[in-house]
Amino acid sequence: MYEKYLSERIAKLRTMKKVSARDMSLSIGQNENYINHIENGKSMPSMQVFFYICEYFNISPKEFFDEGTSNPPLIKAVIDDLNRLDEKQITNIHELIKGLKK
Repeated sequence: MYEKYLSERIAKLRTMKKVSARDMSLSIGQNENYINHIENGKSMPSMQVFFYICEYFNISPKEFFDEGTSNPPLIKAVIDDLNRLDEKQITNIHELIKGLKK
């Protein structure tokens, strides 16, 4: 079960980042087919490489496994931006979000 989730999540995040499996493999210091093998269910990353994968996507392991968040890098970027705003600006954005949800 987790093997399938892991492979699908990597594929989805990689596609959103618009990078090939080969380029990602090389970027995390692995052979050119490494990510392809994970996405096809032929292998699983070690814990150390899993952390490299999370770093590559700029997300935490918790964010990686958060099934309720389809785009964790974007959510993280929005939160980082929100943390730089004052209370009034955050309140305005919150009101806008509530309006969008209707």
